[in-house]
Amino acid sequence: MSDKPAATPDPKDNWKERTWNILFMSDTPAAKLFDVVLLWVIGASVLVVMLESVDSFRERHLTALRIAEWAFTGAFTIEYLLRLYVARNPWSYFRSFFGIVDLISILPTYLELLLTGTHYLMVVRVLRLLRMFRVLKMVQHLGEASTILNALIRSRHKIGVFLFGVMTVVCVEGTFMYLLEHDQESGFDNIPQSIYWAIVTITTVGYGDIAPVTVLGKMMASVIMLTGFAIIAVPTGIVTAEFGRELAAGRADRRRCRECGWDKHDIRARHCNQCGSALD
Repeated sequence: MSDKPAATPDPKDNWKERTWNILFMSDTPAAKLFDVVLLWVIGASVLVVMLESVDSFRERHLTALRIAEWAFTGAFTIEYLLRLYVARNPWSYFRSFFGIVDLISILPTYLELLLTGTHYLMVVRVLRLLRMFRVLKMVQHLGEASTILNALIRSRHKIGVFLFGVMTVVCVEGTFMYLLEHDQESGFDNIPQSIYWAIVTITTVGYGDIAPVTVLGKMMASVIMLTGFAIIAVPTGIVTAEFGRELAAGRADRRRCRECGWDKHDIRARHCNQCGSALD
């Protein structure tokens, strides 16, 4: 037997491992507590940004808002640096979705020192609330989200062609309205302005800031309004059809996970969305 003493664990490594578990996992009481507190702090920081945009509130509480803003930014900066330090692969975390969001959420406050008004971009911190899917054990609901996303992706070409067609129509209609109304001081001062009116009208938004006054102009506007009802239904039908196909494809996949028995997987999934095991 060797009388060589056993190696003593490095306290530094133990600290990094514990910190990693707290920051990146949610399977221990300490990690869950940290994640829940983090979600509340993120929500409070976004609320501060919104309140600062209210003139009357900002005038009365500007100092308190700025102190809170820098306190939140300081806390998030420390958290981000800690994540980089304890991450198993810092470069992988830096390039990940949450790594980019974490970085962007702290940059606006520092950019405010150079560019006035950029701190309002801190509202991007709301994206950090997506961590609640992991914290609240809602990862299984991401499958439903992927179904909607896949339907949108599959219909992107059809919607692209549709939007190109609509833009062509509003350019023609806007030009006609300019020819009919530009001498009437009704707001159709130029073709871009007329195209803007055609877009607002064909989408049935109707701001009312520009309106035709001639008989021919009103007749043309009526045609555009009626056309708008038909146009609005087109993208809805496209996405609905693709959504139905996506649901049918998902129901057709009945592979059962050998580890947990889950059998409701995306047809293109390679791993179980419940336990992460490889699928046959």
